[in-house]
Amino acid sequence: MIPFSKKPLALKLGFILAGIALIPACSNDNNNNSQATLPPAPEEGGTVETPVVSLNFTGVPAPSTDSEKRQILASPMVEVNGEEYAIGYHTLLRSGDSVNGNVVFGQLVDAANQPLYGEDGMLKVTDANEHTSLLPIGDRLFSVSQMETRPGAMFLMELDQDAENGELTAKDLWQIDQSGVDGGWVHCAASVTPWNAHLASEEYEPDARALPTSVEVEGDGYAKGMLSYYADPAQWNPYFYGWNIEINVAAEGDAAPAAELTKHYAMGRLAFELSYVMPDSKTVYMTDDGTNVGFYMFVADTAGDLSAGTVYAAKWNQTSAEGLGAADLEWVSLGHATDAEISAAVHGGDGVPATTFDDIFTVDGEGCTEVAAGGNTECLSLKPGMEKIASRLETRRYAALMGASTEFRKEEGVTFDPDGGKLYVAMSEVRKGMTDGAGAIQLAEENACGGVYQLDVASDSDIGSDYVATHMSGLIGGIPTVYPSDSPFASYSCDADGLANPDNLTFITGYNTLIIGEDTGSGHQNDVIWSLNLDNVDAADHTAGLTRIQTTPYGSETTSPYWYPNINGFAYLMSVVQHPYGESDGDQLAPGSLEHRAYTGYVGPFPAMDVNSAE
Repeated sequence: MIPFSKKPLALKLGFILAGIALIPACSNDNNNNSQATLPPAPEEGGTVETPVVSLNFTGVPAPSTDSEKRQILASPMVEVNGEEYAIGYHTLLRSGDSVNGNVVFGQLVDAANQPLYGEDGMLKVTDANEHTSLLPIGDRLFSVSQMETRPGAMFLMELDQDAENGELTAKDLWQIDQSGVDGGWVHCAASVTPWNAHLASEEYEPDARALPTSVEVEGDGYAKGMLSYYADPAQWNPYFYGWNIEINVAAEGDAAPAAELTKHYAMGRLAFELSYVMPDSKTVYMTDDGTNVGFYMFVADTAGDLSAGTVYAAKWNQTSAEGLGAADLEWVSLGHATDAEISAAVHGGDGVPATTFDDIFTVDGEGCTEVAAGGNTECLSLKPGMEKIASRLETRRYAALMGASTEFRKEEGVTFDPDGGKLYVAMSEVRKGMTDGAGAIQLAEENACGGVYQLDVASDSDIGSDYVATHMSGLIGGIPTVYPSDSPFASYSCDADGLANPDNLTFITGYNTLIIGEDTGSGHQNDVIWSLNLDNVDAADHTAGLTRIQTTPYGSETTSPYWYPNINGFAYLMSVVQHPYGESDGDQLAPGSLEHRAYTGYVGPFPAMDVNSAE
């Protein structure tokens, strides 16, 4: 255990934490010295010095040896406001662990909440840990963890927080029953709402045209696993999946907690990577993963209530084709709906059957409109009176018909800087629909390493939000690179000191620092979490301002980087290491080794770093 304490600035150290070796860190050439100035407190009869707020991670190197490539390397030290603190990577649970002899973390269950078993008779336990949140409830601390699987799985964890050093440990664990919302599907990233709810996603929604019944699903390698969830596979309905799910945790005294789940049909159905609620508790930005996808905004009728509102889809009006490109955004209304209205269409009832794709669209009919959405090019006609249903059950297809831009590629994480008034969106690749010379997005060249975009937001009285994105432009891109065959980075296709397929994002408010997690294969052999000092971003140097603060073992994906500025006097950067050896380099895993198990944990603890504590 590393005590939470201030250390001399000159200190460099290595240590072993939770069974993971953390090597002595070396300073990155692009050290993250993020500084911001907070307004001084008024003082009568004298002058007040403006405090300087600074953040500087001690970077870690790109793994170059076999030993380094098998470890989690994480910044051992961080300097905050001129004081240095010992941090590191702390593991809460790994897939296959249990707490107090309860459920197994990562086990998959059916609709009766009974464990699923494989053909070999072994319990189905996934290494696809995805997003893990921190949720303070009263004087207790909980975490919701979701798994990127079919069927989807969720777990509720209670955590102990050491009052002296802030270290978190798992205290108890429960499986979350999703049968009340028809089960879960491919839970990708998540966020925490301003009212302290976990907002989960369902990614890569099943194509209702291609997979209308369980008969088609039986032949689909991706979707087939979902059939094990039902008592009768004929219960399959593709419109059950592709929604946002809100999870509210309630805990009374020392009693066992309860998790209430709500699928928000009013927000639309997409390949949700992440939905992010803005500070007004009404405006939500929603990213859509895949090929030929869109960018969406939901504006709720009532703050803190996502059950009713209007969905908008972005139209890209290009102003520059260079680099990652730039555009003014126009928001196309897809109309208003409520959860209840759309749930009725999904489920049917009172003698009315559930809605099917064929109820909504005619394909290749006379006068149809050709649209490219979700990797498919189709000629569609909307059937009379189906506008509202199409806007929610087939949000991307309907957006394309309405003239919105559905040409983005691998649209991933989204976060917001309230001080700078900017939204940030990761595009894991800039290719295909963005560079094919067709449609609204016509960038001059592709970038297989991807990049991060910045978006200005402003008030829009017509839309009814103070957080409407108006302009979108490239902030920082990866650098396609070819290394010589004798380089330790010979397998890399992106510069070792730059981004490779950025995915999840989170912002450290008050410190002008953007955290960027990668989901890359050949770009970097070992995925990275970066700290980007926005004061040092340089359009001519796409490594400027970057500090490598965590790397993952062979074949892993970094998921769940999410910043919590102050939980009982400590700050945390959540971090999950998904499927080690599972995405690549499977041949590096020794037979019988358990190192394929995922890690759910955090980088930290940091001192409390919300704006108030910084003052």
